[in-house]
Amino acid sequence: MRYDPRDPDGVTEMDELELADKFDRQRPELRAVAYRILGSLSEAEDAVQEAWLRLRRADAEQIESLERWLTTVVARICLNVLRSRRTRGEQPLEGFLPEPIIGDPAAGTDPEHEALLADSVGIALQVVLDTLGPAERLAFVLHDMFAVPFAEIAAMVDRSPEATRQLASRARRRVRDAAPAPDPDLTRQRAVVDAYFAAAREGDLDALVAVLDPDVVLRAHRRDGDPFELRGAARVARGAMSARPFAPFVRPALVNGAAGVVAFDGDRPFAVLAFTVIGDRAVTIDVFNDAELVAKLDIRGITA
Repeated sequence: MRYDPRDPDGVTEMDELELADKFDRQRPELRAVAYRILGSLSEAEDAVQEAWLRLRRADAEQIESLERWLTTVVARICLNVLRSRRTRGEQPLEGFLPEPIIGDPAAGTDPEHEALLADSVGIALQVVLDTLGPAERLAFVLHDMFAVPFAEIAAMVDRSPEATRQLASRARRRVRDAAPAPDPDLTRQRAVVDAYFAAAREGDLDALVAVLDPDVVLRAHRRDGDPFELRGAARVARGAMSARPFAPFVRPALVNGAAGVVAFDGDRPFAVLAFTVIGDRAVTIDVFNDAELVAKLDIRGITA
């Protein structure tokens, strides 16, 4: 970098513009890293902004790879946030609510969110990640999703590369068991979700069971503890029947790039339902109806 003694920060205006341009080119990837680790768009934005402030204070000429340096800084910031959640009684990691990314199925995913959702397996992944310990989560996200070498991750989590490899391996098994990859055919996903709500509106229990995997899991997420769960097609179908009055008031949406719905009370959205569909059946349904969470989601384009 070029330094100007007249500038209190020692950085010329041109240096700042060049550095900002380089940072902005990395911003989408950094937001994706932070969102995967934290499950929160607002916290991801804060982490990326903090990385920019640290970059401005650093000697950029001494940074061999700006991309790797920024990824490391963002990851460390996110790790501190995860550890902080563990220690703050009002927001334990296990009870943290991931923030779904909502899209209009007619318009597709917002371009700003495309990088966040690239190679994603849907909201089910974020739900599982929220059950992992901070180091375990970081190791899995950075290595499996962003190809960061274990040697670099090990320095972040204060473990050996082999111990870090084991962290990622444990996380990988949990993700594989609890967050199956959805059907890549969005049209097929939508057909299953539409059939689910059509059956609910008509009160057709058999038709509901027919679009549910025998081992389907419905999770209703809440801040004050573990999600409320229903397991098995019959139980989930009966639960849908009990919520039948709301079925006419759901509108199609993309939830983390997969078929889902937003439920409305009048013109006010009050719940988001995310489906993981494999073949012609739903294997998981995640319900987010926390008023504070729904109020801060970007639901533009989905209307009552």
